Amino acid sequence: MRSSDGIVSADWLRGHAGDPDVRILDIRWYIDGASGLDRYREKHIPGAVYVDHDTEATAAGSGGGRHPLPEPDTFERAMRRAGVDRRTAVVAYDDQGGFVAARLWWTLRYFGHQRVAILDGGIPGWGGPWESGEVRVPEGDFAAGAPRADRVVDYGQVRRLEPGTVLLDARPPERYRGDEEPVDPKAGHIPGALNVPWERNVDGAGRFRPGPELRAMYAGLGIGERTEVVAYCGSGARACHVILALEAAGYPGARLYPGSWSDWCAHPDAPVEVGQR
Repeated sequence: MRSSDGIVSADWLRGHAGDPDVRILDIRWYIDGASGLDRYREKHIPGAVYVDHDTEATAAGSGGGRHPLPEPDTFERAMRRAGVDRRTAVVAYDDQGGFVAARLWWTLRYFGHQRVAILDGGIPGWGGPWESGEVRVPEGDFAAGAPRADRVVDYGQVRRLEPGTVLLDARPPERYRGDEEPVDPKAGHIPGALNVPWERNVDGAGRFRPGPELRAMYAGLGIGERTEVVAYCGSGARACHVILALEAAGYPGARLYPGSWSDWCAHPDAPVEVGQR
């Protein structure tokens, strides 16, 4: 796997089954509170190790939005437990079009691990064979590097974005417009943001659209090769799917607002916009 490979197919993964340098990570998670671990135990891709989105891949409950970035030592322990080495090629998957897996993809790169991709189509795209129970693997020697501060923005930085920066909101249109808000205390979006629901990145089977299609879609939003882009969503997961799609489209370098709307709307002085731009 090259460091530039952010998406791999089921055929690629089958061709590397049993490769000691490839580690498969299952990171199923559900906003309704369903247990990803239970579903993993019922059925998962052979050899896959489960990673908990809330306690290992993010830092839920620690402030800065609903899913803040994990501390380096917490993430390092989680990846070592999952058998990830410094040189391991990681393939992450979920069963919801890849938005949870994309957050893990992004976080690994944030801590300096470039050999990581998500499985295109996830569980539905794999189709079998399956394995049940839990996989135990030898501890890896993963080392979390210095966080890539140039890949993130915080609340204050979003308030002061440079002119010409494109701010993308990856949430559903009804949440962006402020028609409804089922999770956070305020409805609407960050002023100036454009709505690009993450689901537009994939087809009906949950696989990423071809690069040229993605490029045309994002170019239609005013994005070019030198455009500064910041992505956000509800709590910083779905936005990573947009960042991955931008890379597949040939527009690398977008930054993440990890706290996203859950952080923005927690600030009493934060302006809010409603309706469609």
